[in-house]
Amino acid sequence: MKDVSLHSAKQTPSKISLAYLGLVLVGMGIGAGGTFVLTNPQWAEHLADHSVISPLVTNQSSAPAKENLATNLQSRLTPREPSNFVVDVVESTGPAVVRINAQKTVKSQVPQAFNDPFFQRFFGSQMPPMPNERVQRGTGSGFIVSNDGKIFTNAHVVDGADEVTVTLKDGRSFPGRVMGSDPSTDVAVVKIDAGDLPTVALGDSDRLQVGEWAIAIGNPLGLDNTVTTGILSATGRRSADIGVPDKRVEFIQTDAAINPGNSGGPLLNADGQVIGMNTAIIQNAQGIGFAIPINKAQEIAEQLIATGKVEHAYLGIQMVTMTPELQSQIRQETNMDIPVDKGVVIMQVMPNSPAAIAKLQQGDVLQSLQGQPVENAEQVQSLVGKLAVGDEVELGILRNGQKENLKVTIGALPITPPN
Repeated sequence: MKDVSLHSAKQTPSKISLAYLGLVLVGMGIGAGGTFVLTNPQWAEHLADHSVISPLVTNQSSAPAKENLATNLQSRLTPREPSNFVVDVVESTGPAVVRINAQKTVKSQVPQAFNDPFFQRFFGSQMPPMPNERVQRGTGSGFIVSNDGKIFTNAHVVDGADEVTVTLKDGRSFPGRVMGSDPSTDVAVVKIDAGDLPTVALGDSDRLQVGEWAIAIGNPLGLDNTVTTGILSATGRRSADIGVPDKRVEFIQTDAAINPGNSGGPLLNADGQVIGMNTAIIQNAQGIGFAIPINKAQEIAEQLIATGKVEHAYLGIQMVTMTPELQSQIRQETNMDIPVDKGVVIMQVMPNSPAAIAKLQQGDVLQSLQGQPVENAEQVQSLVGKLAVGDEVELGILRNGQKENLKVTIGALPITPPN
């Protein structure tokens, strides 16, 4: 018994090796066959007809094995239906989002040192030539709102552009014509000569709720057709709060990723409706982007399409919201004695403005506009923004401790020429 056991032990390694080799060969055969079937679907049914496959697939009878294998392979090879609402939104809206390339020629300024006689005498003919002009190029996004080629985008995307090119998602490119641009709200309209174009659906930004889904589509950093998602983080963000006090619009805030190149692209809700136009980010911040509410963008765009310009109501003052701390600081730095520690204080009256014509003065405290009490500078700006050029309004002010009423005729905001 002992000899037999020793003999058997000596024979076992070779048997085991042969067994391993057989399993490896079988495994290779199965692996190769499986790869071939996935890349050659016409063989699926043929292989299902061989009962030898059944034990590898199921312990059931060969007929169910054939059906299961064929069904499984067919399901893998058939394109999947959209699996969530973001996919649906991208498929329905993505074709109407465009890339906008703009270029403009700007004059180069020669450094002042180059004009210095000593500098010129020292370097002489070795001074490098300085070009008088250079070309600036930029890329942004936009979205088609009419099938005849009207496109909404940001004013800063096409500001001062000599040449605008619009590229659709399907690869077609068209020269674009700027129908109008409004730097005060950062809205512009571009027109391309094309027909039967895909369009977006516009939503209602007056009915937004913080926390609802937000989807951004655009061309950030040259990466075309990029999609990001998030939520609406806030609404009614004041322009001064995000560092652009010259803009006459309140912004939507979102944590959907927005980067340079997204400017002018749509911010969409879960139904695929445009609720905002992506426009700004805070440098070095994460998850903080801003969009112009689509109701405001549409209002401005319609005026641009109709007349090529927008007239904004203009009072002509620089103002601050008074606080006890600011009252003390003003007293120390300017010797102005502001008699109240709250309200809206006029810090400067612009020359030849409606406010100057109405005799408003530095240090006046605004207390009411058209009989409505005002408590902060943002409230005054909002009320003035709702007025029309030519409207006459009554301002209640406090001057040197005395209440007065002044009437002002609203003017048009001066247009600052592009750089």
